[in-house]
Amino acid sequence: MLIDNYNRVINYLRLSVTDFCNLKCVYCQPYKEIARKSHDDVLRHEEIIRLVRLFVKLGINKIRLTGGEPLMKKNIEYIIKEILRNKEIKDFSLTTNGTLLAKKAALLREAGLKRINISLDSLNSTKYQKITKNGKLENVLEGIKEATKAGFDPIKINVVPLRGVSEEEIGDFARFAINNKVQVRFIELMPLGESRNYWEDKFLHIEYIKTELKKKFSLITERTSVKSGPAEYFRIKDTEGIIGFISPISSHFCDKCNRIRITPDGKIRLCLESEEEVDIKEFIRENNDDHEIMNKIIQSVRLKPKKHNFSIGKESGRLMSRIGG
Repeated sequence: MLIDNYNRVINYLRLSVTDFCNLKCVYCQPYKEIARKSHDDVLRHEEIIRLVRLFVKLGINKIRLTGGEPLMKKNIEYIIKEILRNKEIKDFSLTTNGTLLAKKAALLREAGLKRINISLDSLNSTKYQKITKNGKLENVLEGIKEATKAGFDPIKINVVPLRGVSEEEIGDFARFAINNKVQVRFIELMPLGESRNYWEDKFLHIEYIKTELKKKFSLITERTSVKSGPAEYFRIKDTEGIIGFISPISSHFCDKCNRIRITPDGKIRLCLESEEEVDIKEFIRENNDDHEIMNKIIQSVRLKPKKHNFSIGKESGRLMSRIGG
């Protein structure tokens, strides 16, 4: 069991399999082109699979694959199959922007993936293209359709609403949840990486989003959804639509944080906001055995900070795509 210095049990690993993405969302990546990390700079397939096995031995039982865009990772289906050989894993999912999902949904489901999160910040094709810089909304909608057909359950739609851009679509997303039988989760914009440049102008408080929804819909506290994370869930009355709210800025949940991250280049990142990282990739490549690597992980977890300290005055640090969602 992994326990940090504040007696929090760490059982959730977010594993970023690539720093590369086919979109350039405004709060994630800069306008200028950034160089992709070389093959030697990122974790290899066998290193990812080995790390997962060791983390599972230490009590990790919830894993989410992220990126960049994880569906751009070569042989992602193989990685999924190998990870799922660890029968102790109770919750396994993947977060994607959905643009490649239509072609991949059936293959991912065949590999053993059952749950999927899809990032989608606008249902308006013009706004979606503006937010992502080059994305096509129809590709994501087709991906959701194919994921539904393949049997993914639940399908969660992650929405980061932006003031002056997409707040007028809050009701549209609620209707999308109803019509497509998916869970729509509104997530507050965090002042991280590129978003620090305009966070104050674009941030929307979760309470504002709730207020806007309650003008048009009756929300009933949802007690049957799996409460494995910080989201607060509601069902839209007389429908199968589920709405979730995640408020990392306005309502800290650091005291209950159970997660750590592995970045594409093999750093253990103890907190999304903190620049504190431990290089596990190079430690593996120094031919350390499993026992030594597990001890390194245990020591790393003790560096996890008590709480995040998001600040717009800080340097941008890593881009979100190079941390992992």
